[in-house]
Amino acid sequence: MIQIHQVSKSFGDQNILRDISATFHPGKVNFIIGRSGSGKSVLTKCTVGLLEPDQGHVTYDGRDFTAMDRVARKAVRQEIGMLFQGSALFDSMTVEENVTFPLRMFSDMTAEEKRERASVCLARVELANAAGKFPSELSGGMQKRVGIARAIAMNPRYLFCDEPNSGLDPQTSIVIDNLIGDLTEEFNMTTVVVSHDMNSVMEASDFIHFVHQGQIAWHGASEDLLQAQNPDLEAFIFASKLMKKVRQTTSS
Repeated sequence: MIQIHQVSKSFGDQNILRDISATFHPGKVNFIIGRSGSGKSVLTKCTVGLLEPDQGHVTYDGRDFTAMDRVARKAVRQEIGMLFQGSALFDSMTVEENVTFPLRMFSDMTAEEKRERASVCLARVELANAAGKFPSELSGGMQKRVGIARAIAMNPRYLFCDEPNSGLDPQTSIVIDNLIGDLTEEFNMTTVVVSHDMNSVMEASDFIHFVHQGQIAWHGASEDLLQAQNPDLEAFIFASKLMKKVRQTTSS
């Protein structure tokens, strides 16, 4: 479980986060949604330690991550898997080398153990035959799956996904959503997904946190989203659906 306790963050005179508290549940896919500039990316960066909150603290299963020194934080970070928006694969490395990268950085495995672990992770995302290929030889969806394989290479307790369906077609997006959900349940991870994709929000989320103007304006289970009776949330959902209809009409 990840808990955020009254976190605030400002840049100069601009207040980005204002006294935010949230809980991300283990074994569940926890979504963070909101308009661009609402503060959700800053919230995520504060949660993983890429930014320091001005006040408040973040705990990982009761451990106060905000109060830790550099060495203690490094130990927690080894329990965190990250799937970046653009996959962030190394073009000069093979798929296998990309997946073993965190193992080379943070584990004491032998070279053979690292290859075996990469093989297990690639098989889990149905890319067992892609180990020797380079990212440029893969489709966007396959690159995302390599990113997921790398993210789970260290057997993380926590998984963060930044716009996992960005740039993907609807069918591939469903594959990625299902894979993230299956892995979350299989490994009992605390998974946090930042997304604008309302299809994913509706179909793949267990819990949702809606960030609006630097605060958690609504949170709840996915099945309660459409009955939330929150004007700001309704405006966000309606705008997302409207934009999708506009795109579909334009492309037809």
